[in-house]
Amino acid sequence: MESSQRTVTEKLAAARADLADRDGVLIAFSGGVDSSVVAAIAAEALGEDAVACTARSETLPEAELQEAKRVAEEIGIRHETVEFSELDSEAFVENDGERCYHCRSMRLSAMFDRAHELGIGTVCDGTNASDPGEGHRPGLQAVDELDAYSPLLEHGITKEEVREIAEYYDLSVADKPSMACLSSRIPTGLEVTEEKLTRIEKAERVLRTWGFEQFRVRDHDGIARIEVGAEELE
Repeated sequence: MESSQRTVTEKLAAARADLADRDGVLIAFSGGVDSSVVAAIAAEALGEDAVACTARSETLPEAELQEAKRVAEEIGIRHETVEFSELDSEAFVENDGERCYHCRSMRLSAMFDRAHELGIGTVCDGTNASDPGEGHRPGLQAVDELDAYSPLLEHGITKEEVREIAEYYDLSVADKPSMACLSSRIPTGLEVTEEKLTRIEKAERVLRTWGFEQFRVRDHDGIARIEVGAEELE
C-alpha cells in the first residue's frame, strides 16, 4: 500500500495507535466504506471498547440498516442502534441548503447521548481527507461543532486510501458506492415528508431487486426521475 509522502501503511498504523490510546470509542456507523474502515481500525485497536452505532430514522432505508448490522458482524465489532426522527425538526423538513447540517447535528447528538450512557468519551465519524475539498458540505460543520473525531481526516487518509485499507481488512464493502440518505432524493426547497421518503425507498427497493447497484430515484413532487450508473444504463 503505497502513497505520496507517508504510505497508507504508515497512516493506518498512526490511526490505529491514535485510537488505541483512547479509553473507548463509539463510531457513527452507516455500514458504508468510510465508517466501516474506522470501525475495523477501532476494533483492532480497542477490542470490546469499540462500539459501532447506527442511527435509525425515516431517511435510512431498511436495507441499509440490515447491511450495517451485517458489516458490523463481519468486522466483529459490537453494534448498537439509536432512534431519532429528522422530521421532528422544522428546519430539516423545510429542506433548504443546510438540510445535511440539521440532519448530521441530530444524528451525532444521538450518538453522543448513547456514548455518554455507555461511559465512552470519544465519538468518531467517517469523514476522510477527500471530503472537505468536495464543495459545499454543511454536514462537516456539524462534525466540527459537536467535536466528533474524524481519524481518517486527522491522519490524511483519502477516499482512495480508505478503499485500499478496506481491502487490507478484507471488507466486503471495499468497492461499495457512496449512499446518500433518502432525503437527498428530494430537490432543495421541496418539503421532506414521510410519504415521500417511503415511496422513494419502495422504488429503490424495486431497482435493487432488479439487480441495479448504483442508482437514485429522485422525487419531483410525484414524478420519479431514475438515475443509474453509466455502466448499468443499457
